[in-house]
Amino acid sequence: MIRLRPAARSPTATKQPKPARTLPEDPALAPSALIRTRSAAPRPAPTRRGVLSAALAAGGLGTLALAGCGLAERPYAEKRAWPLSVTRPDPVPAPPGGKVLLLRSLRAAAWLSSRGLQVLQPDGSVRTDFYEEWSVPPAQGVEDSLRLWLAASGVFAAVVSPGSRSTADYVLEAELTALLADPPAAQARAAIAAVLIDQRRGGSRIALQRSFAASPKLVGAAPAAMVQAQREALAETFGQIERALAVAV
Repeated sequence: MIRLRPAARSPTATKQPKPARTLPEDPALAPSALIRTRSAAPRPAPTRRGVLSAALAAGGLGTLALAGCGLAERPYAEKRAWPLSVTRPDPVPAPPGGKVLLLRSLRAAAWLSSRGLQVLQPDGSVRTDFYEEWSVPPAQGVEDSLRLWLAASGVFAAVVSPGSRSTADYVLEAELTALLADPPAAQARAAIAAVLIDQRRGGSRIALQRSFAASPKLVGAAPAAMVQAQREALAETFGQIERALAVAV
């Protein structure tokens, strides 16, 4: 009996391990795809805020902005507030048992709503000064000054404000129509329109209706000179109103 030897295994015939089973590759998740996706996305255009923020971080914004608009060459100017107060020079005691005047809230023309000093220009326009202004709105300052002036005139026993419980014999309604400096004409102007109502015995008779104005001399165009001239214009106007009321009542 003849035995057969098994054939020798060839080195190249060694059994190779099976490759690991993997899931099908998703092209969208491949690193190369991610890289391509990111690079393909458009970058947002730089915004103005972003540019300014970058310049500010670099410390160059202040120099560029000031050099571009000329602010670096402008000196700093501080606002000044001028008191709008006019007092009667010689107060007169109130007459005992005299009449009571109610001064209603004074109105002002629309262009006098700002506190800045009003300056008339050579071309006829009115410039409102930004750095030189009254300490209170013109209507409020003129109303308070007029009330104190009439109370010190000796014409009335009392001059009261709206909301007072006193029974007034007369009511004065007024409107400020002008308060400005006129350097081309070297004068200041003030004008007040007034209506006096007699409401005694329950009536409402118009006892007086007039416009009062004054234009004293203006010396120079400096803010202090313009303020002083406008105060003098108001003082002259108050004096006219006082004399007219003394005759009407």
